[in-house]
Amino acid sequence: MKKLILIFSIMSLFSCSNITPKTYENNNPKLDIREYLNGKVKAWGMLENRSGKVTRRFVVDMEGKWNGNEGVLEEYFTFDDGEKSERIWTIKFSDDHNFTAKAADVIGEAKGSQYGNAMQMEYVLNLEIDRVKKTRYNVKLDDWMYLLDEKILVNKSDIKKFGVTWAKLTIFFQKVDE
Repeated sequence: MKKLILIFSIMSLFSCSNITPKTYENNNPKLDIREYLNGKVKAWGMLENRSGKVTRRFVVDMEGKWNGNEGVLEEYFTFDDGEKSERIWTIKFSDDHNFTAKAADVIGEAKGSQYGNAMQMEYVLNLEIDRVKKTRYNVKLDDWMYLLDEKILVNKSDIKKFGVTWAKLTIFFQKVDE
């Protein structure tokens, strides 16, 4: 019995997920980030370490502006310890489903796709891990966003280094009426 449990444990460790954004193509409401991230959006998030302990909380004020398939998304973060930061994304769609994105702290280019109510984006982020020592690491993010209704979007992300999940990020977005 112990051998069987060990075999299944090892198999689950190395199994690959075949879930892609296209898995959700028939789900509603339909997410088009060109529409959802156009205008003002407010977000609330938290970062959990490997043990599941919440280590940081934050609020984000965002504003997106689009010209067809190209957009700029400005994000202004305020963390629970008072730290403030910003990230400005430039996003380009190649068709209705696939896009690339760049930001100053993103290494190379983020690649994403959207289908149905879901969006996935993968990228490498140069992230400050230790604010006291100013230590930075390149970590891989796998962002998944799900549109719950016309105003609420949820983001779940795994943050990995050397293929190991070091942290998890959860963000709740709300479209702001203008």
